Formats: sequence, C-alpha cells, structure tokens
Amino acid sequence: MSFLTSLKNDLSEYYALVDFACPGLLGTPSQFTRNFETPIVLGRDAEATEEQRVKGDQKLQLLNSIVDPCLIRRSNDLLSKYLPVKFEHVVFCKLSPVQSRLYGYFLNSKAAKKLLSGQDTQPLQSITLLKKLSNHPELLNLLEAIPGCETVLPELVSERSAAGSRAMRMSSREGGTDIHISWSSKLMLLDRMLSQIKRQTDDKVVLISNYTQTLDLFEKLCKLRNHSFLRLDGTMTSKKRMALVDRFNNPIGTDFLFLLSSKAGGCGLNLIGANRIVLFDPDWNPASDQQALARVWRDGQKKVCFIYRLIAAGTIEEKVFQRQSHKQTLSSCVVDKEEDLDRHFSKNDLRDLFTNNISCTTDTHNTYKCRSGCDRTDRPEMTYGDLSTWTHFAAEDRLRLADQVLKVAAADCDILSYVFQYKSHKPEETTD
Repeated sequence: MSFLTSLKNDLSEYYALVDFACPGLLGTPSQFTRNFETPIVLGRDAEATEEQRVKGDQKLQLLNSIVDPCLIRRSNDLLSKYLPVKFEHVVFCKLSPVQSRLYGYFLNSKAAKKLLSGQDTQPLQSITLLKKLSNHPELLNLLEAIPGCETVLPELVSERSAAGSRAMRMSSREGGTDIHISWSSKLMLLDRMLSQIKRQTDDKVVLISNYTQTLDLFEKLCKLRNHSFLRLDGTMTSKKRMALVDRFNNPIGTDFLFLLSSKAGGCGLNLIGANRIVLFDPDWNPASDQQALARVWRDGQKKVCFIYRLIAAGTIEEKVFQRQSHKQTLSSCVVDKEEDLDRHFSKNDLRDLFTNNISCTTDTHNTYKCRSGCDRTDRPEMTYGDLSTWTHFAAEDRLRLADQVLKVAAADCDILSYVFQYKSHKPEETTD
C-alpha cells in the first residue's frame, strides 16, 4: 500500500487508509480507538505519566508490526539525492504596535470573555478574526469586527473610521496602492525581504496565503513597489492555470512573484521557476502547508531553495503552528517510525487558543526542550517532523542564519523574535 499523506489530523485517518487496503487488519473503528489510538495519543501528551508513556510506546510498536507488511512509505527526503539544498525557516515575528493594541483589546473585550466562558456559540468567527488580525488589520472591517477598537487605534484609523466603516472596507478591497505596511509586522518583513531579493539576486518568489483577501494585499504591495507578478486563485480555470505556471517557469520570463491561494494551487503545481517560497499564514492541517511549501523543491529545480513560514509570535497563529507540530510528531512516530521524539505539548496547551501571550518572543521555543541546548549551530541530525532538532536562532543571533536575505531584511528593525532553520542535506551531497 502506498499513499501520499496518511495522517493529517488524527489516527482515525491512518486507520481508514489501512482498513481500505487490508479490511479488518486493525479490527473495527471502535476496537482501533480502544486498542491503539487512545493509548498512543495519551502517551504522546507532554503531561503523560510514565505508565501512559510506556503503554503508548508498546502500542505503537505493536501497531507498526501489524501494518509493516502492507505499508510502503516514501518521503520527500529521497529528493535530497537529486535536488539542491533546501533551507526551511519558521520565522516568528513580533506584532506591530497597531496589531498588538487591537489583539490585546479584543482578548480583554466582553466578546472574548463571553467566548471563554462558553456562552459564545460561534468560536470560529473569533478564531478567524484573530487569524486575519495576525496577518493585517485591514483584512477586517475593524469597527464592526471589534466594537470600540477606535479607542486603541492610531489617529489615522480614527479619521478613516469617522468617514464610515463601509468606506474603510472598500478602501482595502480596491485595486489601488492604499496600504499601511507598518500595521503588520509580517508584511513589513515580507516587504524588506522582497526588496532585498530583487536587489541582490535573480531569484523568483512564490507567495502563498489561505485568504484571497491577503492576496489582494500582496497585489497592493506589488503595485506600490513595482514588482511584476502573476496570481492564481480559485477563480481561474485549469487551462489558464497551466498557461500561467508555464509562463512563470520560463527561465527568460520577467515575472518576479507568483501569488498563490493555498486552497486553489497548494498541491500538484510545479513552480520551479522560483526557488524561494513564503507561506504567509499557517493552516490547521499540517499536510496542506507541507504540500504548499513543496511547490519549488521539485524535479527540475537547479538553484538552492529557501522556504519561509511567517508566524505572528504569541498569537493564535502560533497555537495553530503548535497543533501542526504536534500532529507532525505523531505522524513521524506512527508512519515514519521515528524514535526518541520529545513530547512538547499537552492537550491543555493546544486547547488554549485565546491567551494573551503577545509579549512573548515565542511560546513555541519556550515550550521545546531543545536538544543539545540551543547552541545556534547546525546540529548533526535534524528530524523534519520534530522542530526541537532544528537550529534555533534568537533575533540577536540572526547573523548566523544561512540565508543572507533574511539576515539583511531583519536588520535595523524590531520585527524578528526567533527563527527555526532546517537544512535538507549537505551541499556536497547534491548531484547534477
């Protein structure tokens, strides 16, 4: 049996795939839950007892011994033999002053308290609000989304609000260049990175977001900075998509950026015309992000690849990222049979989505039990699914980063808080 992504969210998906290929091998769904899923998940919890950990490991070994005869697993690590080096970065950014005020105001509002007390029946609405706020405040109709927020907004926002919330909403959608880059720390860093890439290299860049509204924001930035770009989202037909991809991949093409909706083109496209890719916001499903991030590190790529995931530190984005990390570690244990993986997060940690932690440099790094300390040097072995084995850089250590663009872009600005860096393989292992 061979499959692309066997575990996206929980072990029931893994069971479904195995049961499809070998019916009855793992018993009924309820038997699988009782015999394997529950003890394994409990054993992976950071607050698990020693007895739960031992039992979970035993059940994991038993599960692997049963499934091994019918399972063929091939990861993209095999590509390292044929492709250039890939550097992947998780970049934690501090919130801008505007974002910080708005984020804190909402978490202290009556709406948030109602949500935390269980009285609010629409938590997804608040989750989406905070995710968009982490990207850029102008993705929201602020006066309607966060009533009373004008008390913490700068004078410019108050003036625009006085003209009417509808006018403010239209301003963020229209095709002009009206954009406040300083309102978003991630957009500020992206702007500096793109300018640096364009100035010092001939590289092309893929920008990916879960929201078409954010792609609209990217368009405004491109027009403001005179960046040539192409855009692919759900409104484009399949025929036009391939023509757009072929145009971007053309070595003599002049298009600098490819704006991509993760929902429309995050899987299946080969965008080797670029060797840099930026994922602007995380998805709850780690497999979705992994598929999107793989668009440039594909067969035919000749240049060293740089991949960036931008995370607003201390926000709900970091909680989403932590859930991804937890799911990836579970997948590494069950599917890839990785051993000696640390247990970083408890169930309570992952459920705590609305804590005001925006003053923290990164809650994720504080939670990890970093192996070999945090010596800021490339560690001899890295496990892709366990970020505690990646190289960690605090803001003051950014000069040790392998990527010159990120080093320069983060200089002279108080945006960066932490960077996790992964290197696919040693440069000398690359084959032509």
